[in-house]
Formats: sequence, C-alpha cells, structure tokens
Amino acid sequence: MKQVVLVTGGTQGIGLGLAEAFLRRGDSVAVCGRSQAALDMFSSAHPEALAVRADVTNARDRTDMLEAVAAQFGRLDVLINNAGVFIERDFAAGLNPTDGLDQEVAINLTGPIHLTDAVLKRWPQITSIVFVTSGFALVAPTRAPTYGAAKAGLHAYAEALRRQLAHKGTHVMELLPPAVDTQMNATFQGKKMSTEELAATTLNALSLRQTMALPGSTKMLPFLLRLAPRTVSKMVASM
Repeated sequence: MKQVVLVTGGTQGIGLGLAEAFLRRGDSVAVCGRSQAALDMFSSAHPEALAVRADVTNARDRTDMLEAVAAQFGRLDVLINNAGVFIERDFAAGLNPTDGLDQEVAINLTGPIHLTDAVLKRWPQITSIVFVTSGFALVAPTRAPTYGAAKAGLHAYAEALRRQLAHKGTHVMELLPPAVDTQMNATFQGKKMSTEELAATTLNALSLRQTMALPGSTKMLPFLLRLAPRTVSKMVASM
C-alpha cells in the first residue's frame, strides 16, 4: 500500500538514501532541510516529491512543514526523524566546549521530540514513527560526549513512546546506523555501509515492524554490550 512519508534532513546522507528508497517503492515522499540549494537539487532530481525548507528546532517551521504535507498529500503515514548533527567536544581541553550546545541538543533530541508531538496531534493514528539514533546512543564516543548524550536521550524517548502508543497500533522503530558512506564520515578510514544498503535494511525492518533496525556492525551491539560491556565500550568509545 502506498504511504506518505516525511524524512527530516532528507536532502543528503542517510536521509536522502531513505527518501529515495521510499520513492523507488512508489511512496509519496516529503523531505525537509535547511539548505535551499540542497532542496532545489533534490526537487530537480525528484519533482514528484515535496521539498520544504524547515528547521526542526523551529516551532513555526515545524507547523508550516506539516501544513505543506497536509496540503499536498492529505495525510502522513510514516515520520522519519533523521535530521541531526555530529559535533566533537573536548571538555578536558577547556576551550569553550559548550559553544553551540543548545542548538546541537535541539537538533539531535528536543527538535525530534517536538516534531513527533506535533505529528501525533495532527495524525494520532500515524502508522510508523522512526528515530535515527546511533550505536553511540548505547556507548557514547569519547570525542563527542554531548552527541552520545543526545542520542541516548532519543533512544530512551523512543523506547517509552513505543509503550505509550502500543494500544493505538503505532509502530515506533529506532534505527541505529553503523558508519555510513556520507559526508559526515568522509575522513573515517574503516568499513562504511552505503546509504542504499542502509535504506534497504531500514525499509525491511519497517515492513516487519521491528522495534530496532540494526544494520551492519550494529547488529550484534546490544548483545555484545550484555556479554562483554567493558570490551565493547572501549572499542566503540574510542571511535
């Protein structure tokens, strides 16, 4: 059945890969982003989709974006909370490590929560809500402690929201990507998953109504954290 899907941060990286996978499946897709140039490029490549300039941390933008989705498609079936930012912070060095912290937390944690609330008020029977977190939600990286903290918060929120919405039949899923071949990981020298492979795994997990999508190297992470938490923590935290 054709669905209406909204992907935040859907003009690049993981978000773009997900948006294009839904489009290939025949779904109606809306994306949002903050860069007009990226939105224009997306619209040029996918004129059948809706591209909205919106910042998920801005209340007015969130309202306008959902209005645009409603005007074009009439409903929303799947919300993909993907927009995020990775910032390294060294608190030991003491060089203003909290500069821009409020905005980072807003993009990675409070923005998705506010957007989810707005979506549920407008479409209380939405089929699925997806939160793109990270393996760092389970083990925070030493070089980016606030990123790990925000993603851990989003992980906890997704878990509790799943229980709250269970009686409505709304599927709440968390996606924990491994290192993916995107601009954010341009300098990463290890193995990277393609956005196409990640999207395929995600759509399959959605169809199976899994609580977590664990592609690639994240597949065994929850189990290994139970089996050998200290060893895994050392490995992941140093990434």
